[in-house]
Amino acid sequence: MIDKMLVRGAKVHNLKNIDVDIPLNRIVGIAGVSGSGKSSLALGVLYAEGSRRYLEALSTYTRRRMTQASKASVEEVLYVPAALALHQRPGVPGIRSTFGTGTELLNSLRLMYSRLASHRCPNGHYIPPTLAVAAGRELVCPECGAHFYAPSAEELAFNSQGACQKCGGTGSVRTVDMASLVPDDSLTIDGGAVAPWNSLMWSLMTDVCREMGVRTDVPFRDLTEQEKDIVYHGPAEKKHIFYHAKNSNQAGELDFTYYNAVYTVENALAKVKDDKGMKRVEKFLREDVCPECHGSRLSAAARAPKLRGISLDEACQMTLEALAEWVKGVPGSLPEEMRPMAESICEAFESTAKRLMDLGLGYLTLDRSASTLSTGERQRMQLARAVRNRTTGVLYVLDEPSIGLHPSNIVGLTGVMHDLVADGNSVILVDHDTQILKEADWVIEMGPEAGAKGGHVIAEGRIADLEAKPESQIGPFLSGKAETKLRRCAGTGEMFAEGGIHLSTGSIHTVKPLELDIPKGRLTVVTGVSGSGKTTMVLESLVPALEAKINGSALPAHIREIRAEGIAHVKLIDATPIGINVRSTVATYAGVHDELRKLYAKSPDARQKGFKASDFSYNTGSLRCPGCDGTGEVSLDVQFLPDVNIVCPDCRGSRYARAAYGVKLMNKAEQAVSLPQLMEMDVNSALAFCGGMKTVSQRLQTLQQLGLGYLTLGEETPSLSGGEAQRLKLASEIGRTQTDSVFVFDEPSIGLHPLDVQVLLRVFQALLDNGATVVVIEHDLDVIRNADYVIDMGPGGGESGGRVVAAGTPEEIRENPESITGRYL
Repeated sequence: MIDKMLVRGAKVHNLKNIDVDIPLNRIVGIAGVSGSGKSSLALGVLYAEGSRRYLEALSTYTRRRMTQASKASVEEVLYVPAALALHQRPGVPGIRSTFGTGTELLNSLRLMYSRLASHRCPNGHYIPPTLAVAAGRELVCPECGAHFYAPSAEELAFNSQGACQKCGGTGSVRTVDMASLVPDDSLTIDGGAVAPWNSLMWSLMTDVCREMGVRTDVPFRDLTEQEKDIVYHGPAEKKHIFYHAKNSNQAGELDFTYYNAVYTVENALAKVKDDKGMKRVEKFLREDVCPECHGSRLSAAARAPKLRGISLDEACQMTLEALAEWVKGVPGSLPEEMRPMAESICEAFESTAKRLMDLGLGYLTLDRSASTLSTGERQRMQLARAVRNRTTGVLYVLDEPSIGLHPSNIVGLTGVMHDLVADGNSVILVDHDTQILKEADWVIEMGPEAGAKGGHVIAEGRIADLEAKPESQIGPFLSGKAETKLRRCAGTGEMFAEGGIHLSTGSIHTVKPLELDIPKGRLTVVTGVSGSGKTTMVLESLVPALEAKINGSALPAHIREIRAEGIAHVKLIDATPIGINVRSTVATYAGVHDELRKLYAKSPDARQKGFKASDFSYNTGSLRCPGCDGTGEVSLDVQFLPDVNIVCPDCRGSRYARAAYGVKLMNKAEQAVSLPQLMEMDVNSALAFCGGMKTVSQRLQTLQQLGLGYLTLGEETPSLSGGEAQRLKLASEIGRTQTDSVFVFDEPSIGLHPLDVQVLLRVFQALLDNGATVVVIEHDLDVIRNADYVIDMGPGGGESGGRVVAAGTPEEIRENPESITGRYL
């Protein structure tokens, strides 16, 4: 029996030519600090080879229609099954995607409504459910004798024939935002009060408006209601005007039709051809729920069939838990002869629904727009879809599936992994969360450090073996022996000594009205199960409310009050990737590259050769490599094989031409290094070289303090992990006095090893030492234990969440019987 995959000579990214045996039909965990080579082994070798070999079995014609993985840099991989990967950041779905379409539950539900419902004849009478529908026969209304056909499942879909005519199946319409038409009513119409006439229409519309009987030389607010109505809604009448051009002496008489302010926007919207045009019109529009379908996206005909007394749009508004219960009663509500068909349709729905409820998504409704789901919710949707098919002999590579999951949600996830293995599959689990790693049958630990100093297997074996091995870095955290309380937390009495921020909100999404206080100058952690409203409370309420208060603008509609004395800045540090192209590097983002270019331009070599600071830019300078235009790589088009990206053969990835190597800078220890060589160093090595260069060494020290010492200066920022991106964004903030600033972090421990979480806590402490107020949305128990103040949302997700269950010190949360987070603390 072949019971393991054999990897020999793996050199993907930073892997050091490693040989490793990976058990099949087991859960195998891959652990290690950030950047140690976990994903390189799991995704870069095992998944890349598993999927590539499977695709190579297909015909050339089929393969050219797929994006293909290039061959992994490895000597050999044996016995690797066909592979499926679940990436840590599923893409954000488009406007047409809902929870129902993404999970394919809506397909089963539409089939029920098409085949099992009571249908309406053209004259409005309902016919009881009948087998004639499935047999494709014409229906005859017993009341009026009308002949008609029942709609097919396709005619009930809002992405095709069942779409509401008014909104085209998106559930929302764009209407003119009346408040945006005259943003400043102290201006006169001649002075540009009517905003759309300034940017979307000829300026002579003010002259036509004057001919319509409106005074254009008084402040807009002083006009009569009738005059304002003419500006907004006046008729399209032709007027004879005398026109004088502003910039020249030309003048003349013209006949011109009046375009009111609302029609000006509607007319511009109808003519939009590209994104640029849309941007000009967008500021005058607002999204409203479609008045015809009330947001259900369905046409009146698609909303007509009734099953168990309700229509399809009403079924989509139920939570998954309630809907699954309702579906169970469908076969029993039908005539005897229809039940076998009903049972087979309902069974398909129930098996998918059970998976999603096991993964803790029972609180979502089918009509919930997929773009409003959190990362954790999207990832579990993807997982449920992958495991629905009960395949066997597949390699599932799960890349940090614990992201965005509360400890109580992880229980459902581990159940799914054990089911996969029981069906004869193999699971590779890349993760840092000790709760989920403890479920692994075998663990491979990568390290010892990140980047160039990583890429070795430092320990492998069962959980008990790792706990006993002194070289294992995850072992102490698995055994519970590691010290995880790193800072002195404020006591209850001193919590609000420096003041507080008070937020009062109305209800929004599934979050109920809230009243909450956040202590100033402290570390506050917002916790709760997935879907309990943490993101809504912090990112859609607290942050916009603070921004509105600071800028003196109107508060968002659902905010009742925000009190925040002495707060002048709010900074959101999230995990979105930095930069979209390969031209953004760690050195350019951290502001080090500009300083280095100035220093190199002052060197004797550069002066002698006449180089200025601008010449050292690898984006536009004369010293950039001409072969790759300073990107460091070249893309080769190999027709029907995948495009091959190779390191530029001219500069070997350094981005610089030969001449740049001839300009050297001398440090205090009399070492001479060229800029391309310096860009290849990691932050720690560069700091050793740049010790005497004040600004550069300060900025590099900050990166080192943020735990990013292993990144090379020339590393592309789009390739950084979410956790690395978050810490790099902080680089410019560390070391300043921050008493008037609130820092908001959205799950900063994503992708961090327990040792990296300790670095993160030290970063928070550095901000707190400078007087900052830090608010963190987090599931990581080590971060929660180190909080001064915890706000626990819940108790459940969706409708059963959305309120503050408990607030106080971690000890007070732990003692609170209502708090689910407390149980895990």
